[in-house]
Amino acid sequence: MNDSYKEILVKRQTPVGMRVLKGALIGLTVLSLVAGLLMWPLLIVGAILIAVDYFVVPKFDVEYEYLYVNGELDIDAIYSRQKRKKMGTYDMAELEILAPSDSHAIDSYKNKQGVKINDYTSLDPQVKSYLLVFNKEKGQEMIRVELEDSIISDIRRIAPRKVNLY
Repeated sequence: MNDSYKEILVKRQTPVGMRVLKGALIGLTVLSLVAGLLMWPLLIVGAILIAVDYFVVPKFDVEYEYLYVNGELDIDAIYSRQKRKKMGTYDMAELEILAPSDSHAIDSYKNKQGVKINDYTSLDPQVKSYLLVFNKEKGQEMIRVELEDSIISDIRRIAPRKVNLY
């Protein structure tokens, strides 16, 4: 009866370079299609660019959905509000440490060889993010997320020594 359920939706800000790339791709596609009316090889290039745009442009608009249920965090990426991809499932029993991203308690994990940080945040510097380190079968895995206080307090209830809030 003491179930914990929380769902959070985080919209990732599109970096300026990605917006420029998106505009350049679409502009190049339109330009090659218009020029293709004069020279047919450019029409083929335009058709190829349409296919590239179809697969690449939706990746620029990303939202992350965190679903926390009874000590398990599921993270999904939603591209252009149409396609959903499961990024991972993280069990708090495998948690090594949880700390704010700027905490010194996490420095030794950041400097390890071969540990990749998966960033599932909005990229907004004003929003507080947390790093979670997990012991998986393949080794350690780090994720950066934007959690609410209710989730952090539940994780602290499950594993009090693994939560470091300073």
